[in-house]
Amino acid sequence: MKKTYITTMPDHIGAFLKASECFAALGINITRVSYNKAVDSHTLFIDAEGSPEQLEKANIELEKIGYLQTDKSENSIVLIEFMLRDVPGSVTKILRLIHNYQLNISYISSQENGSAYQAFKMGLFVDNAGRLKQFLEEAQQICPVRVLDYNHSERVFDNSIFYQSFVSGLMQLTDLPEEKRDTLLVNSNLVMQMLDEKGLSPFKTFESISRFAELLSVCRGQAFQPRITKHKITEKTEITLIEPPCGSNTAILQSNGETLFIDCGYALYRDEMVALFRSLLPDYDKLKKRIFITHADVDHCGLLPLFDEILTTKKTKECLELEYSGGNGFREQNPLHKPYVNICKTLTFYQPVKPELVNALWDVQGEQTDPLEQAGFFDFGEMHFEVYQGKGGHLPGETVLIDYAHNVAFTGDIYINIHGMTREQAEYNKYAPVLMTSVDTAPDLCKVERAAIMQRLGAGQWKIFGSHGTMKEYNLRVE
Repeated sequence: MKKTYITTMPDHIGAFLKASECFAALGINITRVSYNKAVDSHTLFIDAEGSPEQLEKANIELEKIGYLQTDKSENSIVLIEFMLRDVPGSVTKILRLIHNYQLNISYISSQENGSAYQAFKMGLFVDNAGRLKQFLEEAQQICPVRVLDYNHSERVFDNSIFYQSFVSGLMQLTDLPEEKRDTLLVNSNLVMQMLDEKGLSPFKTFESISRFAELLSVCRGQAFQPRITKHKITEKTEITLIEPPCGSNTAILQSNGETLFIDCGYALYRDEMVALFRSLLPDYDKLKKRIFITHADVDHCGLLPLFDEILTTKKTKECLELEYSGGNGFREQNPLHKPYVNICKTLTFYQPVKPELVNALWDVQGEQTDPLEQAGFFDFGEMHFEVYQGKGGHLPGETVLIDYAHNVAFTGDIYINIHGMTREQAEYNKYAPVLMTSVDTAPDLCKVERAAIMQRLGAGQWKIFGSHGTMKEYNLRVE
């Protein structure tokens, strides 16, 4: 059994030795250690492997020596700007007030700008909101005061509590419950350690995570404004494409009175998407809700619990079953991708779907050798799709639908319309490649799969629906 300990250790010689001796005495093996004093001078992450009994004893021993983080108080650093007259001694009154309130200063920055005032910035460690309020009221009597937003600042003003402050900011963005804190702590650290070893600055990593979380949060509620386009295939067949700012597209295929959804975005936007479905489909609540998913990534499967039947390949069903049983899905089996996926699942309230709702209709016979191999056929209304499974360049189980009679293809994330994204989509899609090192499981193989899709399209004017970006018109002429 493995466990991650988030320890708070004193900043002095022999601190890690003391923790190591604790594990050694219990016969527990340490499998990973992460500590960076420049990031957080007290927080050390330790992955340990042992029996449940050994790990429980380690909990007790580490608590005895005060190394486990049990304080969930709202301690934080508040960045305050004091607008002081640019004269000798102007800061003295503020410093005396800070001293009287026994507030610790963790950051100071000020420089003359040629005006009669200096914007004097200070980071103050605050453990009591009431006391901060009183301090600010008194400070306002000395000079104009402005509280700046710490969580969105580009600098770190105190590295003794960085992880807790950082994760508190993430949790506030999407209103996460307290029990999700440790998951975010551990996986933020894992991403940082992995990318630090590849040469990326830790603070660039944390900035990317923060920006990703902010993008997820700002387009909720009334701000949820996806691009919606309708594409007529025949008199009785139409495709409605919903492109949210964050997450995968959702396509609604309506043909001969039947309705099929293709992919479904993040669980974070459940209420917004359901309201949208009801506006687009007046009989939504009475429909038998069927969905086809191109692959089992978190940004494609967030709303699966809404549906009555989920159509997939056998490989994708295997992935969903692994998640439901508490195991690692295909994406999380890649150590480079696992931390980001866990952060993403946490921030978007992802819930695995019940396996009994998943209907695996297609499978490649024998061991797959081609980058894109036919797995079967799928008839829906007027549409007749050939079903192809990729070899796993983006994710094992990835599936492509091609209708040669109507020149329509659904290509998932193997082929997406990069140049057809909105500004918000393009901004959102910048961060996964950084935090995962690549969005593809095997980038070179995925490139081959993309070429294989285009080779399989026949002559004519094609409508290609990737899972990100708008529909792409593709005209293939054969001389």
